[in-house]
Amino acid sequence: MLGPALLHSVSYSGSWGQPALSVEQFINKAADLGFQGVMLMAKRPHLSPLDFDGAVRDRLRSLIEKRGLRKVCIAGYNNFTADLEHGEVPHREIQILYVIELARLARDLGGDLVRVFTGYEHPAGSYAAQWNLIVSALKECACRTAELGVTIGVQNHHDIGVGWQSFRDLIVAVAEPNCKAMFDAWSPALHGDELGEAAKSLAPLAVHTTVADYQLRPRFHYNPNLVNYERQTPNVLAVPMGEGFINYAEFFNGLAHGGYGGSVAYEMCSPLRDGGTMETLDRYARLFLAYLESLSKWTGGGNPS
Repeated sequence: MLGPALLHSVSYSGSWGQPALSVEQFINKAADLGFQGVMLMAKRPHLSPLDFDGAVRDRLRSLIEKRGLRKVCIAGYNNFTADLEHGEVPHREIQILYVIELARLARDLGGDLVRVFTGYEHPAGSYAAQWNLIVSALKECACRTAELGVTIGVQNHHDIGVGWQSFRDLIVAVAEPNCKAMFDAWSPALHGDELGEAAKSLAPLAVHTTVADYQLRPRFHYNPNLVNYERQTPNVLAVPMGEGFINYAEFFNGLAHGGYGGSVAYEMCSPLRDGGTMETLDRYARLFLAYLESLSKWTGGGNPS
């Protein structure tokens, strides 16, 4: 059985040229659209810990509860391998402290889940050293946030551990009960992996998945010396659920057979094929909820089969 449907506030943050809502406006938007929870971007212009003290947190929690939103996930933005060439700067300590602050923020808003990333591969260190650094950082984050009742959810986004087999290895290596996978379909789909196998394998370790569908647009660079074009990495455009190249039926089928019961968030965190107006954002969000409803009708209970 799939858990509650969340809307990610990055979708209405203006980050890709779309309309920008305040956190309060976004919470009302998510509730009005029919979502059951929110995933809140933990940086400006939304939920930066620098801007939300105790009184503001209390007001925000009251609004969340008033609107009947029953799930809150805080979306962190970290890179544990940042600036490896300057070892005198305690970046890992700084970022671990950031994650701890996000855990306190989640607790204060009535949530129990913080999304984090791993790290982009850095030329200043070996892959093995960066892997060990990230395992150590995630373990410390989990240990320090456990007393707050918060789970650290690792999303398969950054370079280290992004392949689904390595991602599974990473979560197992951290070996903390409150460090779980936030396994998404888009990266293994772009890698050409078999989504059903990947999802079934990660499902027992996962607490959340973030969903978006995409179409690829070919790109070319003209080489005048050859009077011809060189193929480039395709551009990616977000499209409504079911209109892209990601086989979400296969993905959710794998999650279901793996026993997944976590939350599902929708995000618009890239350029949209149909433009970034408020009407388009709202239409895509409603189509996502309709897609989840269709999964429930197919199976009589929310799990695709």
